[in-house]
Amino acid sequence: MDGIKLTSSEWNVLNCLWEHSPCPLIQLVGELEKDVGWARSTTITILGRMEAKGLVQCQQTGRSKAYIPLVEREGAALAETHSFLNRVYRGSVGMMMSAMVKQEGLTPEQIAQLRAILDEAEQEAKG
Repeated sequence: MDGIKLTSSEWNVLNCLWEHSPCPLIQLVGELEKDVGWARSTTITILGRMEAKGLVQCQQTGRSKAYIPLVEREGAALAETHSFLNRVYRGSVGMMMSAMVKQEGLTPEQIAQLRAILDEAEQEAKG
C-alpha cells in the first residue's frame, strides 16, 4: 500500500468489495448505484482503472465477472491516516488529537478506549 493514494471513488469501490468479496459485477453496480448514484458505465470505468493500478482483480467465470480487492482495509486506512496526518497536521499526532477532541466532545467510553490505546503504546515503547 506504500505510495498508493486512493481517490474517493476508489474508496467507494473498495469499501463495497471489503464487505462483499468476491463481488459479482452486477451486485457491485447495484451497490454503487444505491450508495453513490453511479451509472453502470461509471462503475466499469473506475474498475478498469483500479485493475490497471493493481487495486482490484477481476475473476471471469463463464460469462460473469466478479471482483476482489487486492489491498487490505487496514493497510489502506493506515496509509490514508499517515497522509492526512502529514498533510494537515505536519505529522503532529498531538495537534490532530487535540483538534478531534475539541471538535467532537468525546464520551467517557471513547476516552477510556483512547486511554487504553495510549497505555498499550506506552508499554510497547518501554520494550
